[in-house]
Amino acid sequence: MINQQNKSRIIVLLLFGIAIIPFAIAWQFGGKAPFIEGKTNKGQLITPVITTERSDLIGLDTFSTDNIAELKGHWVMLNVIPQADCNSVCLDAIHKTKQLRLMLNKDLPRTRRAVVFFKIVSPETANRWLQDDKVLLKVKPSMALTKKITEIRNNPIPDGMLLLMDPLGNLMMQYEPGFDPYKVKSDLMHLLRISQMG
Repeated sequence: MINQQNKSRIIVLLLFGIAIIPFAIAWQFGGKAPFIEGKTNKGQLITPVITTERSDLIGLDTFSTDNIAELKGHWVMLNVIPQADCNSVCLDAIHKTKQLRLMLNKDLPRTRRAVVFFKIVSPETANRWLQDDKVLLKVKPSMALTKKITEIRNNPIPDGMLLLMDPLGNLMMQYEPGFDPYKVKSDLMHLLRISQMG
């Protein structure tokens, strides 16, 4: 009788272990699940969102002018260049978004990338900085859009900042310089999964 009770207890403990141990291992190596953290986004939400018009972004070079319509109806990663030059932080951020877009696999066609130049930069200079990035759109913001973006921050806009624009043209998330592309990917994949647009 006692042996039967011990066997039953051992079986219950084994079943409990089989159910809990994999979850505990996943928890340990994967970090806390987003639903337990209470939020899923890794970037900062822009509230209220910044609305843009089609005319707010103007192509800097011939390629960008010819393909500016590609921004409409897509999720767009906007690298911001606030100064008259693109330093190592800025170039690193642009490289990260290039790699990030490639990581999206089947969702890659739903996204686009662009660099927003706040200062006057010649197309030749911009192309020299970004010569290895043939499909990157280079754009200038309108004065109205420049003012809206500047107002979302108390401090000057830093080199390497990233903005996320939805398919309707709303700037809705921002990421600080040195952002982790895997965290941006996590946000973007979540948005692509729940979005019927783009």
